[in-house]
Amino acid sequence: MNDIQKLEPQQLWNYFYEICQIPHPSKKEQKIIAYMEEFGKKNSLETIVDETGNVIIRKPATKGMENRQGVILQAHLDMVSQKNSDKKHDFANDPIEPVIDGEWVRANGTTLGSDNGIGVAAAMAILSSNSIEHGHVEALFTVDEETGMTGARELKKGLLKGDILMNLDSEDEGELCVGCAGGIDVSITKTYTEEETPKGMAACKIQLKGLKGGHSGVDIALGRANSNKLMFRFLMKAESDFGVRIAEYFGGDLRNAIPRESYVVLTVADEKFSGFEKGFCLNSLVGFLVFFFFFFFFFKKFFFF
Repeated sequence: MNDIQKLEPQQLWNYFYEICQIPHPSKKEQKIIAYMEEFGKKNSLETIVDETGNVIIRKPATKGMENRQGVILQAHLDMVSQKNSDKKHDFANDPIEPVIDGEWVRANGTTLGSDNGIGVAAAMAILSSNSIEHGHVEALFTVDEETGMTGARELKKGLLKGDILMNLDSEDEGELCVGCAGGIDVSITKTYTEEETPKGMAACKIQLKGLKGGHSGVDIALGRANSNKLMFRFLMKAESDFGVRIAEYFGGDLRNAIPRESYVVLTVADEKFSGFEKGFCLNSLVGFLVFFFFFFFFFKKFFFF
């Protein structure tokens, strides 16, 4: 038995473990949609899958609670798909590997999918429970929340019957937030001309990895390092002092995740390479380490939020 299945409440964690075994990246939620549909039918609950892929499961009120307002429990089925560069994982086919790390449940080298798998599991635990008194319950599981809000945007009017909607995509246990949130996407494009590498240039690859990352909507104010920002600060100084030229760059792969890994392939003149490698790179690395030690020592609570 996986360790997280021993956590309490067991019913919730059992459902979350099952969700982890089903690949469900954004825009590829077919497998988890089928799983949710089967769950509803297995529990003899009215189950609807709309044209977009949203799943709606309805549970009648318990005896004596029929006059209560109906409650809609809403969560989303997709997850942010991000992994460490040294981790071999296919989000479309491979299960997530949850592990217990102290007081936290994390994933082995990938995102965990607790956003919003734990919300889905909570709704499932309520829908399948025979011991909770409740009015009419309606669970709405939307698709493609992370990359476009497609499920919510294309939900047809009049399909839901409840009076109060509770969104289970929250961050802090025991807190209830009344309000709404918005977002904006910015795309920046710059044209450039490629040219062959001049003679007398040495090439090297510099990689920045091991940062904590996080969700751009939740963790953006925690002061966590952004691998793209750090790398480009390094490159601006390297270009100014050594005239480096970029051959290839990659950093971050999701619009809603703080980049935690970046790499650059650059060239520098042969006669400057020794100074660049032994002096500039080493000094820059030491500077980064001093900064992070200072930040971690005085603000370590931000890293364990």
